[in-house]
Amino acid sequence: MLGVFMALDLVLFYLFFEAGLIPMFLIIGIWGGKERIYASFKFFLYTFLGSVLMLVAMVAMFSEAGTTDIPTLMHHTFDSESFSILGVHVVGGMQTLMFLAFFASFAVKMPMWPVHTWLPDAHVQAPTAGSVVLAAILLKMGGYGFLRFSLPMFPVGADVLTPLVLWMSAIAIVYTSLVALAQEDMKKLIAYSSVAHMGYVTMGIFAANQQGIDGAIFQMLSHGFISGALFLCVGVIYDRMHTREIDAYGGLVNRMPAYALIFMFFTMANVGLPGTSGFVGEFLTLVGIFQVNTWVAMVATSGVILSAAYALWLYRRVVLGDLIKESLKTIKDMSTRERAIFAPLVVMTLLLGVYPSLVTDIIGPSVGALIENYDGALAEAHAASQTAAASH
Repeated sequence: MLGVFMALDLVLFYLFFEAGLIPMFLIIGIWGGKERIYASFKFFLYTFLGSVLMLVAMVAMFSEAGTTDIPTLMHHTFDSESFSILGVHVVGGMQTLMFLAFFASFAVKMPMWPVHTWLPDAHVQAPTAGSVVLAAILLKMGGYGFLRFSLPMFPVGADVLTPLVLWMSAIAIVYTSLVALAQEDMKKLIAYSSVAHMGYVTMGIFAANQQGIDGAIFQMLSHGFISGALFLCVGVIYDRMHTREIDAYGGLVNRMPAYALIFMFFTMANVGLPGTSGFVGEFLTLVGIFQVNTWVAMVATSGVILSAAYALWLYRRVVLGDLIKESLKTIKDMSTRERAIFAPLVVMTLLLGVYPSLVTDIIGPSVGALIENYDGALAEAHAASQTAAASH
């Protein structure tokens, strides 16, 4: 993963991007749950098939630009002449096709609806540590890809397909939140909530304005802390009871007060309670998207209500109520080691919630530069197409 974020060469980036599949495949396949083989193969094949198109696009980029150096490619203007294939008119030409190829790979990684189905399976079967790494860092590779390649290198293609991406994100937020309401497995519920939160990220990125992209990056960071912590919360009681069924629990607050407090804190952060980092990311993203498309903003905002519904309902069923089940009467509260693991996550979630400038001051200038180049490239392409139309 460090290789993915540090690579300054297309081929190197692709190599690390794909190589990251191998350890995750092994973590799920060896230490996972009952259906771990199915989940690990599904995860591997989904992500791999998406990335094959990206490889084709990289070859096309090399043949046009003559280099695979990422900083150089950032300043290369790829051909955006519209043309027709098999009677289909492609607006934005090669840029749109390349954008789609990269999009296929990053959308699976993110994961966006409707290519998100590998994620709940992978999370449910993965061991706790695997789930934490998967939710907190691996999913962010898709968002990084959009910010590093899709927007700066194919601005015309991105512009052409922005409405599609925005609506896909809005559907993802509402649909996966509704699916989360129906889950009986705690990990599956949190996995679906992850898909919904990643919907905010893609929406913010393609709003292509300062608040949107700031919010998307912030949401990725914040989701890393919150989602990772929620999977750890499930891991704590899974270690004791060896089941993730929501129905197997109830009234844990009576035996595990410290656990109930930590779980409540991260449930609230997941919902986006002001004062936690979850609020800042969602709020910025929604402000950004509202300037671009009010309908998408309206649909996405309903996701905030739905996320409160499934998160609080999960908390009520697991933690509150009377301790009726015999098996839970001897359960022990969190050990010192478990508390120590949660401490930095609690600190970061609160810190980013009350002092978001810590992040936005660092990312602000880069985001500003990205948007400036994006808008500039779009204006140039627009002018060029008008000149071409006038000469015809």
